[in-house]
Amino acid sequence: MMIWEIIKTIILGIVEGITEWLPISSTGHLILVGEFLKLDQSDDFKEMFDVVIQFGAIMAVVVIFWKKLWPFGKEGNAHPLNASPFGQMVKTDIFTMWFKVLVACIPAILVGMPLDDWIDEHLYNPWTVAIALIIFGVAFIIVENWNKGKKPKVNTIAELTYKAAFIIGIFQLIAALFPGTSRSGATIVGALLIGVSRTVAAEFTFYLAIPVMFGASLLKLVKFGFGFSGSELAVLLTGMIVAFVVSVFVIKFLMDYIKKHDFKVFGWYRIILGILVLLYFGTKAVVK
Repeated sequence: MMIWEIIKTIILGIVEGITEWLPISSTGHLILVGEFLKLDQSDDFKEMFDVVIQFGAIMAVVVIFWKKLWPFGKEGNAHPLNASPFGQMVKTDIFTMWFKVLVACIPAILVGMPLDDWIDEHLYNPWTVAIALIIFGVAFIIVENWNKGKKPKVNTIAELTYKAAFIIGIFQLIAALFPGTSRSGATIVGALLIGVSRTVAAEFTFYLAIPVMFGASLLKLVKFGFGFSGSELAVLLTGMIVAFVVSVFVIKFLMDYIKKHDFKVFGWYRIILGILVLLYFGTKAVVK
């Protein structure tokens, strides 16, 4: 039985690793897959697992972008703090990037976190997820058509203003309030709307995920408690490790893909998935 539980966890880890970074909603996919592949664990554990498994995906971002994330080091430091031995170790451009990330996190911290329990109780359901999938799928197509032929105003993280970072944070809040929106999808749409290039939009979304997803994972862990059984710990660690490995490949794929393609294919995918979710759960409700 434990072997079958690990196999199910591996599949869920693969789903998380793929859907967390592509703008297609990891929540929507986990709800769907969870209908057919239920973990033999308590409801409280499964609720916590769906969030904390993201920690593995976060670590993939940290590993891939480490040189762009770690703000200390003399080697390759084009923007040192000053000429002192310590100042030469401080990378001011990376510190500035982190300040922008913190500004983008403000809406989620002030509004999203206090409403976490209410959202889980009232909005974490297939209907909300399906509607969010469809609405933001349409948004992707509209925004990409609107952007067609336009040159982006922001082509590097350094060009991203604090105001722009805050606006992107508001879109991230929308994703926090409405499961199925896709955190990466919402932030990318917001970034594209204000003239940020696809590459910078995706990269900033990855950076923004680190504090947000780490905070969400920690919050769920604290609420669940740390008294894991042996099987629970095995399931959680397996899910995170698989999500990490898959995320490494998916992030690299996405960064290469958007250099030559737009996001419309993800918009159409979201619309189709949203319709399938409505049909499946609608039929299920009628049969009952």
